[in-house]
Amino acid sequence: MARGLFITGFTVSEVLAIQRRAKDLLMEGKTIMNWNDAETSVAKQFTLPIDQVLDECAHALRVLDPATYGRPRIAVASFISGYLAK
Repeated sequence: MARGLFITGFTVSEVLAIQRRAKDLLMEGKTIMNWNDAETSVAKQFTLPIDQVLDECAHALRVLDPATYGRPRIAVASFISGYLAK
């Protein structure tokens, strides 16, 4: 279940970039994300499994732009233990 990691402080374009990179990694069978800085080259282990990143991205897109990506999914459940007395 998505926790909303990419909602606060992220734009739709940033979430789409994360989603695109996660999809690329999934298609390549990789779990290492590489990027270059102006002066250094860094390899960073993805802190979430790719399926969770994609789930988080989908959730964030629904929250950030519901007109394009649909409304956020809300699961409602209740549980009553025992019985109700009059």
